[in-house]
Amino acid sequence: MSESSLERLVPEADFARLLGHEASRLFERAARLASKDQRPWGKRDLFELHSEADELEACLDDYGARWNAQYHLFTELTASVRGFSLAGLSLEHLHRRLGGYGLESSLGAERVEEVRGSVERGRAFVRRSLEALLAALRDEAGSIGVQVVEAPAGSAASTQPPIHFRLPRTLGIQDLTDEEQRIAEVASKYLQAADMLQAAGLEAVADAAERERLLLNRCREEHARVFEATIHNLQSAYDTHVKNTRREAEDERLPRLRGHVSATLHLLEAITQLVHFVERHENGERAAEAQERLAELVPRHEVHELVLNELSQAALEVLGAGRALAEDLLPSYTDVQATAVELPQGLTLHARPIALLVAVVQHHGTPVEVEIAGGTANAGSILEVMILAGSNPDVRTLEFRGDTHPLEDLRLLFEAGLGEWGMDRLPDALSYLRS
Repeated sequence: MSESSLERLVPEADFARLLGHEASRLFERAARLASKDQRPWGKRDLFELHSEADELEACLDDYGARWNAQYHLFTELTASVRGFSLAGLSLEHLHRRLGGYGLESSLGAERVEEVRGSVERGRAFVRRSLEALLAALRDEAGSIGVQVVEAPAGSAASTQPPIHFRLPRTLGIQDLTDEEQRIAEVASKYLQAADMLQAAGLEAVADAAERERLLLNRCREEHARVFEATIHNLQSAYDTHVKNTRREAEDERLPRLRGHVSATLHLLEAITQLVHFVERHENGERAAEAQERLAELVPRHEVHELVLNELSQAALEVLGAGRALAEDLLPSYTDVQATAVELPQGLTLHARPIALLVAVVQHHGTPVEVEIAGGTANAGSILEVMILAGSNPDVRTLEFRGDTHPLEDLRLLFEAGLGEWGMDRLPDALSYLRS
C-alpha cells in the first residue's frame, strides 16, 4: 500500500485569492510611498517596506511559489524588493549619521563630501529601482489574478519627527577588567580589516565588461559577506569592550574610530544586498523570463557601477582614512616590551607547539613579532613562524616583541613545555588553549 502525500496541492486560482490577502500590506505600503512624490523615503518607510516584503516572501516560499511557473516572477520581484529595501535602509542610516561619525578630521571635508555623494547616488538608485520593482509587482499581480488592495483613502505615510534629544546613558558605564588591552585589540583588528579590504583590489573601473569581470573574481556575494561580517565583528568588539567606558569618554579618538567602522559597515551592508540581487538572477536557477524582466527593471551594469565605482570606493576611503587613528591608538594602549625565551631541552619547534604559540598571540589580538637568529616573523601567523623556525632548526633562543599581556603568556607557555609535556601541565592562565 503506497503512502499518500502529507501535503495537499492548492489550486492556483485559490492561491491567488489567498495571496491577495497576504500581499495587501505590501501593496498598501507601496501606495503610500508612491503618494510621497518627490519627498524622500525615510528609515521607517524602508524598514516597513522591507518587513512587508520579507513576510510576503516567506509566505510565498511556504507555498512553493518560487517553483511555480505562474507565481515565479511575482516571488522574484518580492525578493528583489526585500533586498533593495535592506540596501536602502543601510544607506539611509548612513545618510543620517554620516555627519556624526567624526570622519572629517581623518578624511577632510572634501573627501567626506565625495563619500556623501556616493551615498546620495546610491540612495537615488535604490529608490528608482524600488519604484520600478513595485510597479512591476503590481502589474504582475494583475496579470496572475491577484487583487491589489488599495491604500485607504486619506491615509498618509507616517513621518518620523527629528530627534532633538537623547536619553542619558545610565547603563554600561563601568570599568572593564582590562580596557587598555581591549582597545589595543580593537585597534589591531581594525588594521587587519583595512588590510583585508585593501587587498581585495576593488579599484574603480570605467569599462563595463572589465568591471563585471573584476566583481566576478573579487566581490561575489561570498566575498561581500566576508567583508561585511569582518567589519560587523569589529563593531561588535568595540561595542562590547569599549563603548560607554570611561576610556571612551576620555579619549576622543575612540568614538571617531567607531565612526569609521560604522560608516564602512553600512556601505558594505548595501553592497552585499546589491551583489546578492545580481547573482540571484544570474545563477541559472531562476526562470529565464523572470531574469530578463528583472534585468529590464534594474540594469545589471548600473548595479555593478554603483557597487564598484561608488560604494566600494567609499568604503575603502572611509576605512583607509581611519587607519591613522588605529595606528595612533595602538601604542597608546599597549606596553610594548621584548622578552627572550629558551626552548626547553628535548623539544623542537614543529607544527603542534607553533600552533599553540600562535594561538596565544591571536587570543590577545595585538601584534607580536618573533625574532630567531636575526630573522623576524609575525608571531600571529603560523606559516611565517614555521618558515622562520624551519630555517633555523638549531637555534634555542627566541625573542618576542609586543604587548606585555601576550608576552607573559608566551613565557608561561615555554616554561610549561609548549604543550609537549601534556596540556594538563599548562597553567590556569593558559586554560583558553585547552578549549
